[in-house]
Amino acid sequence: MITYPAPPHAPAALLVALLLAAAPALADEVQDASKLLKSGQHQQALERVNKVLAAKPKDAQARFLKGLIFAEQGNTKEATEIFLGLTKDYPDLPEPYNNLAVIYASQGQYDKARGALEQSIRTHPSYATAYENLGDVYAKLASQAYDKALQIDSANPGAKNKLALVRELVGGTSPVKPVAVAAVTTPKEPAKPTVLAAAVPSAEPARPAPEKTAADKPGAKSGSADVIETVNAWAKAWSSKNVEGYLAFYAKDFKTPGGEARADWEKARRQRISAPKSIVVTVEGPKVSLAADGQARVTFRQGYRSDVLKSSTTTKTLVLAKLDGRWLIQQERVGN
Repeated sequence: MITYPAPPHAPAALLVALLLAAAPALADEVQDASKLLKSGQHQQALERVNKVLAAKPKDAQARFLKGLIFAEQGNTKEATEIFLGLTKDYPDLPEPYNNLAVIYASQGQYDKARGALEQSIRTHPSYATAYENLGDVYAKLASQAYDKALQIDSANPGAKNKLALVRELVGGTSPVKPVAVAAVTTPKEPAKPTVLAAAVPSAEPARPAPEKTAADKPGAKSGSADVIETVNAWAKAWSSKNVEGYLAFYAKDFKTPGGEARADWEKARRQRISAPKSIVVTVEGPKVSLAADGQARVTFRQGYRSDVLKSSTTTKTLVLAKLDGRWLIQQERVGN
């Protein structure tokens, strides 16, 4: 799930200093760089930011934006150095700590990510994004702990159920993959040119349209549409807590994710679907590929939320086969 923090409340003295120090022309350069970053033109955005920093090396807005550019490019070493520098020069800003946690989490350093997020919250106690991200990090740490418990006692049913629930929320098994916190924030155009760059958007940017596969070409489109319709119906049954209808979408030869017996898997699914009072499951951006052997593979972003658990998003892949005129799920896994 990609997350974006709300605009921070920077100390008044800091904002006044920035307002007095920032030149309108340089502020325009930062705004232009922000637009270039949003459109994926990283190198051009970096050139604009460097132009600002050549005139004002300590400019917090430009430095923050440069860190975002490096992070988007995968240059985590440089991005980390920039965000660390900002935490030293502007210790009252929560965003640099949050984005350090983003990088640490993407590297599997969840203890360091937790520390950075806790500092972000101490800096800005009403920073909702940091709390949400901290929850994701705790969930990942819990997943590792339950996994370790099962290595010691593989027959522990409580640990099995808890591990399956946490993985359903945040995704990832082994090796460790980035959790939701691993999405780097992007800056928005501030209402005033000199507002600190840590003010970032509260909405997720539009995802690019899914690439067309062979299933989307003429002659295969109806099969692809049938598969997507089946996946949507599966999600609807799950959302409506129709356990029998949900389980009916799984083939008799379904390979359970953990290799457990089908009866044990069904029992665990019944418990997890029945427990919440409400569930909402969404299917976003499904991509279908049809194989010559009659199987279909569909990958999508699965959204999940309930009355007891906050929303989460993960990548889900289903492998289906058409049996007796119906598409049924034979395999299910988190990730591509």
